Amino acid sequence: MPQVETNTSNFGFAGLDEAASGRELTYIAAISEALREEMRRDPRVLLLGEDIAGEFGGAFKVTRGLEAEFGARRVINTPIAELGFTGMATGMALMGLRPVVEMQFADFISSAFDSIVQFAATAHYRHLGSVPWVIRAPCDGGLRSGPFHSQNPEAWFVHTPGLKVVAPGTPADAKGLLTAAIRDDNPVIYFESKALYRTLKGTVPAGEHVVPIGEARVARPGESLSIITYGTQLREALTAAERLSLDGIDCEVLDLRTLKPLDTDAILASVRRTSRALVVHSANQLAGVGAEVAALIAQHAFAWLDAPVVRLAGLDTPVPFSPPLEDAYRPNAAKIYEAAKALASY
Repeated sequence: MPQVETNTSNFGFAGLDEAASGRELTYIAAISEALREEMRRDPRVLLLGEDIAGEFGGAFKVTRGLEAEFGARRVINTPIAELGFTGMATGMALMGLRPVVEMQFADFISSAFDSIVQFAATAHYRHLGSVPWVIRAPCDGGLRSGPFHSQNPEAWFVHTPGLKVVAPGTPADAKGLLTAAIRDDNPVIYFESKALYRTLKGTVPAGEHVVPIGEARVARPGESLSIITYGTQLREALTAAERLSLDGIDCEVLDLRTLKPLDTDAILASVRRTSRALVVHSANQLAGVGAEVAALIAQHAFAWLDAPVVRLAGLDTPVPFSPPLEDAYRPNAAKIYEAAKALASY
């Protein structure tokens, strides 16, 4: 685990239950359900964000109907002032509340950067302060939304001691990780993929469902090579792995789920099984999360490697608006297939 000063007083994983209920939800419905269930369970949980109240329910309708059930004191519309309302959430959290902040787009989180990294992230280290807030950050592209609505800024926060960072790639994990984040006594940045909101459905256990922060998951076992990924690219990696299986290449797909703290044991165990590693993420490659994963493998699993660690990520440019340019910018199943095929034959 990375050396990070965090508050370990309450993680609340007693309700973990991996048994499938047979119930299918979209990714966005799983997020909404987690918010509703945690607000019912704990009166300290409240929501802040731009246009999240009323029937509008936010830019993506995640919070639609919640004000009607919980009232305007717990579902609060804010001005377009990310630094201000994130600072307000930190004050609320220090006083015992558990705010969930919706950034309308993850791109806008930079406006609140000072409040997050200077104050919320350092509070426990400085004076044992507990800052149990969650920032929901709708991220990633593929929707032709241009450079101000398509970014993946997770590496900024993975670099910051005192924060936790999660990035679910399935509906079950979207619910389970958000539930865990709300119950955690540390500030958690929760990156949710806009591209998955209404295009991805999956089984989500009914009732209490908690996915522990800090645990990766083998989404597909295999022996030929490891594809290590998270968020939107999990779906792309699984699609590529199915195609690769037709070529006799048996890929293991490891879903990181949590980016900080990284599940280093799961990463190293996967690579030691397969002896090859392809690390994939949507964010641009330079100094991204994939660089840390690649360095970890090179330092601690070098003797098991039969090929160099390969990274596949976004280009070092703002996210293009033009559809063909954005397609050239982003990893996808076809690009993962080609990269994995080349790695397997190294």
